[in-house]
Amino acid sequence: MTDVKYLSERIDMLEARLAHREHEIEELNGLVARQWQAIDDLTRRLGALGGRMQAVEERTESPDGVEPPPPHY
Repeated sequence: MTDVKYLSERIDMLEARLAHREHEIEELNGLVARQWQAIDDLTRRLGALGGRMQAVEERTESPDGVEPPPPHY
């Protein structure tokens, strides 16, 4: 095998591997973007739930800070 043919085959192989890696990187980038979108959505929802919980606690809090016992006592 001549050096030129060997080098040409080697370059072709490296280009194919590079194309494969670029495709994998694009797929991973899309996955990371979707995960960040999900994290942002969950963070917003958690903040909204925290606000709702705080509002409920403020409405049900007794003036002296002591919670009355349940009715079955």
